[in-house]
This record gives sequence, structure tokens and C-alpha cells, in this order.
Amino acid sequence: MKEDLAAIAAQIKDKSPVEALRYFAVTYPGKIVFSTSFGWEDQVITHMIFSNDIPIEVFTLETGRLFPETYYVWNRTLEIYKKPIMAYHPQAEALQEMVNAKGPNSFYESVENRKECCYIRKLEPLKRAITGKDCWVTGIRSEQSVNRTDMTNLEWDEQNNLLKFHPIFFWSLEEVKAYIKEHNIVYNTLHDKGFPSIGCAPCTRAVREGEDFRAGRWWWEDQSKKECGLHATK
Repeated sequence: MKEDLAAIAAQIKDKSPVEALRYFAVTYPGKIVFSTSFGWEDQVITHMIFSNDIPIEVFTLETGRLFPETYYVWNRTLEIYKKPIMAYHPQAEALQEMVNAKGPNSFYESVENRKECCYIRKLEPLKRAITGKDCWVTGIRSEQSVNRTDMTNLEWDEQNNLLKFHPIFFWSLEEVKAYIKEHNIVYNTLHDKGFPSIGCAPCTRAVREGEDFRAGRWWWEDQSKKECGLHATK
């Protein structure tokens, strides 16, 4: 598949996000998944998949530290579309060992501790979710982070040995909001309160005027370190 990247990119070049999602679903039947964290972008793609009956499995990482508003969106999405969203939880033993040894909020103490928490709550469950898959669909957009400006909408994920496709990679935030309004898509109300990027509750705050898009994530850390590793390319 890695060798076919250019050919696949050519196939989807002029397709709409929905058309491209259909293409990948047909090309990789039963081997394609979409990861949602119920933010703006993910709700747009979930709508595209569910409302068009595209056979792509949708999953989420249930870290155990999500906002109440996120759980609300999750539940409303299930009610509206009547489609399953698979939940992947942290391994109980690893989580228990970390919390017993370091307490529930050890991630504030160092980058190493925070990465350990992200690994247990997100990265390891992700590995289980995408094992055996050929294509992973995400809601990444290019303007979301300085770490993502050199990415493209179709990539080869060397770490996980699969294709990654970002259907709305080139969309602006205004286009995302307009699509949500046009299709009356349920979304996380924290977005209206200054939260452009929403993760675990202890690690996410509202963004102040003039701050970077992802300044509210792990705000106590250096800007260059603000990735949990889900979308690492090396």
C-alpha cells in the first residue's frame, strides 16, 4: 500500500470528502476505521459516514477523563444516527498501577508523566482499535497546529503500517462551522465557550484571545511538545 500512495492520491484528488470516503470504504472493505473525539471536525465526518451509510467503522477512545459535554454529544450522536460507535478503554491494570503509584493528576508534574498518561489512556487503546486495519480516517485539518502544516490529506503511517486519510484536511474552521450549521449537526457546546480543541477535561482549557488554536491543550507545557502521539509520524 505504501508504494501505491501516489496512485491512490491521484484517485481521490478531485473527489469530495464523501466521494473519497466511499472510495476508501470500497477499496478497503472491513479494514477501514474512523476515530472520533466528538469535536467539530469529527462530527462533520461522522455525519458524512452515517448519513450516507458508508461502511466505515467509527470508534472513540474513552479515556475516562472526558468532559460531560463530550459524553452528551456522544450519546446524542448515537440517538440521531442509530449507528454504533465502538469505545476503546484503557487497560485497567496499567491505569490502576499508574494512579496508585503517582496519583490521578501526575500529568501536571512532568512531560514524561503526561506522556505516560496519554499512552495508557489513548495510545495503547488506539493500537487495539487500528490493529489489522489498512486505512485510518481522521478529522485532522492543516491549520490546527504548527506540527501539522507539513502533513498532507493522505499519508503513510509508518508507526502503524497503514494509510491515514484526512477528508477535510484543507477545510478552514469557517467551512467546518458552515457545514455543521447547514446540516444541523450536534456539536460540543464547549466550542462556543472558547474551546477549539477538546480532549480530556484536566488537560483542556479555553483559549484566550490571540492564542494559538491548540494553546488550551496541555497549556502548562512548551508549545512544541503539544502532541499526545496519536498522530506522530516518526
